[in-house]
Amino acid sequence: MTLREPPVRTHFAHVPPNWFATVMGTGILAVAAHGLGHGTLLTALSIVFWLLACLVYLGVIAATVLHWRRHRDAARAHLQHPVIAHFYGAVPMATLTVGTSTLVAGVHVIGPSAALVIDVVCFTLGTLGGVATALLIPARHLLGRSGDPAGPDRPEPFGGWLMSVVPPMVSASAAAVLAGAFDEPGARRALLVIGIAAFVFSLVLAAPIVVSVIGSLVTRGTGPTGLAPTWWIVLGPLGQSVTAACLLAHVATGVTGAATAGVLGALAHDYALAVWAAAVIWIVVATAITARSVRRGLPFGLTWWSFTFPLGTFVTGSSALAATTGHTMFAVIADAGFVALFLAWGIVAARTVAGIVDGALLAAPAGARGTLGR
Repeated sequence: MTLREPPVRTHFAHVPPNWFATVMGTGILAVAAHGLGHGTLLTALSIVFWLLACLVYLGVIAATVLHWRRHRDAARAHLQHPVIAHFYGAVPMATLTVGTSTLVAGVHVIGPSAALVIDVVCFTLGTLGGVATALLIPARHLLGRSGDPAGPDRPEPFGGWLMSVVPPMVSASAAAVLAGAFDEPGARRALLVIGIAAFVFSLVLAAPIVVSVIGSLVTRGTGPTGLAPTWWIVLGPLGQSVTAACLLAHVATGVTGAATAGVLGALAHDYALAVWAAAVIWIVVATAITARSVRRGLPFGLTWWSFTFPLGTFVTGSSALAATTGHTMFAVIADAGFVALFLAWGIVAARTVAGIVDGALLAAPAGARGTLGR
């Protein structure tokens, strides 16, 4: 009788940080639905997507913990990877999204006190984690590299480079939403300061990366077909900064002097309009890139979640502009954007579930360094 070798454990062998994008892409629907209004249907939708985001968040955290315990070398390799490492920014952004969605949607289920506690914890962890990824990931993978800028140690610029520096911008809008839950002027003022600091910090880091990514698109083209969805990530800092600018200006009205609030309001108004227009242009560009990639046979992967959260930030930015300017055009565009977001989420979520069931998304991608096909 021949003894068989025990099977090699392969469960949770490949759990890259971009799995947290599934939380971001789900939770943003809860936040966006809340921003559109307070109708019964929108409230119900925001609650449903908040619950889904929480469940996915807990599941991804559990899978990540098991991955680090059982396959520590593979997990460390993700930190060293010149492409995947940037997606560690998805971890704090997922945490911030869960916190904000709990405050605006979960409050209807668990009550204001519990929702506030959860959001404070998520905001604290997400903000600290976002500062860490914004400082450490670019310093390791984008600065001080020698040799060919497009060589193996430094791949060509792509939208994923922004993942590590956008979290503080998410903190900026999250701070504004959280400030609305406090009655004390001191707490609101502190959150306003934190939000403005996070806004400026992220903007300073993201602006040169956006320029580099767009420059790469012009000079080198769209790159590998599998990475085509990541061009939508450029929309993220645009839409998120519009949201943050408008919401922070609203907070300033109640906690600063009239003159200061007026200056901040004027700056936010002009900035939001200009960047919103840039976001519309980028949606056209990203849509053209996506259509071209689909014709070439765009493979499914976790990169498809790039279709969700960035579009969600455009919806929240449009809603915030509608409230700031009073123009119904922005509200109509926000409504249309939400429908597109809902459809995109449905397609990507269905494909993701299918990929989990058949194991395709749980297998380590074979092939080239820098590929995010899984």
